[in-house]
Amino acid sequence: MDDLSFIFCYKNYRILELSFTSEHFLPQNRAFLYGDAIQVSFFVRNSHLIMAEECYFYLMASMRKMRMAIPLSYTLEFFQNLFEEKIRENNVTHAIIHFFVYRNTENKPLSKSGISYYFEIEEVDDVVSMQRDFEIDLIKEINVNTNLLSGIHVHCPENIYAEIYAKENDLDDVIFLNPNKRIARSIYGNLLFLEENRIKIPKTTEGAYISPLLENFVTFIHKNNLAQIQESEMIAFESQKAEEVLLMSDLKGIFAVTKIRNKSFGKGRFAEMIEKWKNSFDQN
Repeated sequence: MDDLSFIFCYKNYRILELSFTSEHFLPQNRAFLYGDAIQVSFFVRNSHLIMAEECYFYLMASMRKMRMAIPLSYTLEFFQNLFEEKIRENNVTHAIIHFFVYRNTENKPLSKSGISYYFEIEEVDDVVSMQRDFEIDLIKEINVNTNLLSGIHVHCPENIYAEIYAKENDLDDVIFLNPNKRIARSIYGNLLFLEENRIKIPKTTEGAYISPLLENFVTFIHKNNLAQIQESEMIAFESQKAEEVLLMSDLKGIFAVTKIRNKSFGKGRFAEMIEKWKNSFDQN
């Protein structure tokens, strides 16, 4: 494996980005030319991978959906060794690993073409802790689909358009609707709506992302009877009925949504649930 670059970025807080790839990029790189790539996040906490198995199986499922030829070497142990080596070498404590797998340009059918990978280690705050507050709104100009590929992280021009829209309107994220005018997801992740003792989550069939981070959190909530989990089909107005709103993103982390349009939301109950969930990792 060739180490292509070590990029150190400083913004509002220190972010360390370490980039690695399985081979040098080809002149006709399909990820660059056609968006023929998949992105999956892995998570580092206290210098160790967490939820590695869930993230690995999500990667395998995503590759199958994109009809990629999965190498026999792509085992869970392979990825654990690959990431943990870089974590130790660079003294990484808390991070999100952005892993990209892309199809090579070869003179054979696409479903049989070889693949390569590239990944970045982004050092962030504790990934299972609630981060800063978010202000979001609905975007009406475009919607997201509800097909087989909607739940995985692939090239999505809707996300690019929405990122620009959010920036221009002083928003942190936006709510996407699907073609049936129901809530699907945000740019970066999934939305959870807390109402009394019930947490409503848009179904993946509504256009929501499949998310190892969300699934782990929801499983913890269910096992500990902290709230009732309800996968829902929700019209946009139902977001205004929630008492608290949480955004969980495999790409960015966890954020309390404190404002949607003119309505403000609390975050105390979700914060308490997140804290209990975080403590469960310390006990393992």
